[in-house]
Amino acid sequence: MATQRILDFIATRRPDGPCMVLDLDVVRENYRAFEKALPDSRIFYAVKANPAPEVLKLLADMGSSFDTASVAEIEMALDAGATPSRISFGNTIKKERDIARAYQLGIRLFAVDCEAEVEKVARSAPGSRVFCRVLTDGEGAEWPLSRKFGCVPSMAVGVLRHAYSLGLDAYGVSFHVGSQQTDLSAWDRALGDAEMVFKTLADEGIVLKMVNMGGGFPTRYLKDVPQAEAYGQAIFGYLRKHFGNTLPETIIEPGRGMVGNAGVVKTEVVLISKKSEDDDKRWIYLDIGKFGGLAETMDEAIRYKIVTPRDGDELAPCVLAGPTCDSADVLYEKTPYPLPLSLTIGDEILIEGTGAYTTTYSAVAFNGFEPLRSYVI
Repeated sequence: MATQRILDFIATRRPDGPCMVLDLDVVRENYRAFEKALPDSRIFYAVKANPAPEVLKLLADMGSSFDTASVAEIEMALDAGATPSRISFGNTIKKERDIARAYQLGIRLFAVDCEAEVEKVARSAPGSRVFCRVLTDGEGAEWPLSRKFGCVPSMAVGVLRHAYSLGLDAYGVSFHVGSQQTDLSAWDRALGDAEMVFKTLADEGIVLKMVNMGGGFPTRYLKDVPQAEAYGQAIFGYLRKHFGNTLPETIIEPGRGMVGNAGVVKTEVVLISKKSEDDDKRWIYLDIGKFGGLAETMDEAIRYKIVTPRDGDELAPCVLAGPTCDSADVLYEKTPYPLPLSLTIGDEILIEGTGAYTTTYSAVAFNGFEPLRSYVI
């Protein structure tokens, strides 16, 4: 929901054009909820979700660690006050010179998912800790992850064995159950895979220590989602199921769950039209679309909650689209979005739950539209 602080900011500042306004108080509450839900897990905020300096500094001051995908994100986390020991280079696809630069900056924790990546880390970050990402199916996630990252559990055994043989610290395994994951049992399946890797290597004398349980923690869009407490209880139960009383160190990497509900996009209706006289659906064009920060509407995966100044009036389904001269810039068409019939050109509307993956997905200047402006309050 748009907090009163966000509504007051938009009303008084009257920012021109589309923008995302994020309330740090909500981020603070989310961090505390994760701390309470999983008190024995270290929190590594996924910087890619929203790298605003104000967000990173708040989380660094609260004791958060950081999951980074590039040298630039590592430098952002360091600038925010995090020490290198609180930063993970979590991308499994890294140039060797970037590994070397991260090592130079003090980073000693790296993700891998194949032997070639292990060899790069061994050459450029000798002695570092590595964890191998295990492939998961992502079933139950609204934004499932592809097969781009991770390897099957049996291969992860070989990857970590190779890391050990090259003098690296074979530290553990990681997985990601898919973004906006609402099926709590997804962690059960993934932790079962992790257990297999741990046990297989333990029989060879290689003792893994850590399970990185990734992200996937959802934010509320149109449908209610389980609270952090429910995730914490379920995950702890699955940890006990698979690891008994000898629990590994654990890491979680919330991104969307940390900042998603803290942000709201303010946008304007640019045009309302039909494609024929007997068309039963209006086309409503906004001044923001897929290339302006709403890329997660791809395949209509994420359905944001939209608030209009005419809520309460009669609703009718419409096709929602962005402003660019690109036919792909359509947000909701397969499943039309119900909006008030009284909505008119020039109306300002709010798209809620847009604190994550909007400013970072916004194009630099596609069609000459400026990147999505961000205000952190």
